[in-house]
Amino acid sequence: MSAKLINGKEIAAKVRQQVAAGVEARKEQGLRAPGLAVVLVGNDPASEVYVGNKRKACDEVGFLSLSYDLPEDTTQEALEALIDELNENQSVDGILVQLPLPPHLDADPILLKIRPDKDVDGFHPYNVGRLTQRSPTLRPCTPAGIITLLDSIDTPYKGQHAVIVGASNIVGRPMAMELLLKGATISICHRFTPDLEKFVRDADILVAAAGKPGLIKGEWIKPGATVIDVGINRMDNGKLTGDVEFETAAERATYITPVPGGVGPMTIATLLENTLHSANVLHKD
Repeated sequence: MSAKLINGKEIAAKVRQQVAAGVEARKEQGLRAPGLAVVLVGNDPASEVYVGNKRKACDEVGFLSLSYDLPEDTTQEALEALIDELNENQSVDGILVQLPLPPHLDADPILLKIRPDKDVDGFHPYNVGRLTQRSPTLRPCTPAGIITLLDSIDTPYKGQHAVIVGASNIVGRPMAMELLLKGATISICHRFTPDLEKFVRDADILVAAAGKPGLIKGEWIKPGATVIDVGINRMDNGKLTGDVEFETAAERATYITPVPGGVGPMTIATLLENTLHSANVLHKD
């Protein structure tokens, strides 16, 4: 392997240390600790792991962590009423509803109910719109975390062709806006894109976020490219793998993220950053 690994665990740990220092600075000024409310509906095993990691991270940096574990049969009305209550709770700076929700619940109106200044996931149309208009406030966590990874290796964005594979609202679309803000030239590829290989071969910065193991062949990677693999796919043998053929890609790229240990830790670290920002800037108390 010739590529250098971008160690998301190490970079995320530094971000958490910075957030913890910010919490201590607030306390020294006589201000309360930032508060994050995490809502989990049902007993999805993967969601329980993610939520547990988020709550652990909150405790680590000194946040007030509020947990709401609701039964599988929670109604739409009950969940929306909880969001209304958290919107008005002055000790709460961030509200996170863990997705996916049980099938009988409609996530869209629930996410829209979260006040934009407490939308620390960065999913609300207001926050996405601010990013699109070059005035970001609470930024979608995974794309913002990827920018932190790219900044850590002094990525020269201007004049670079950045290719994003995957056009989801959570990663692909806001990722394009983040890279556009940095001055990169953007291509977004999706299931209707003809000749995906052609785009990948031309990418100076590649962000793979399709959720399909091995979709990006290692031989397609442009020599010297930076490869960010967002995919986390669990194989039949229990092993986690990304969207990129890692071993072959690592022989051609200059930098590459591992799976796991690359992008994943940055998503939670950025969630903490957003919550601290909400407390410091949006709820100055």
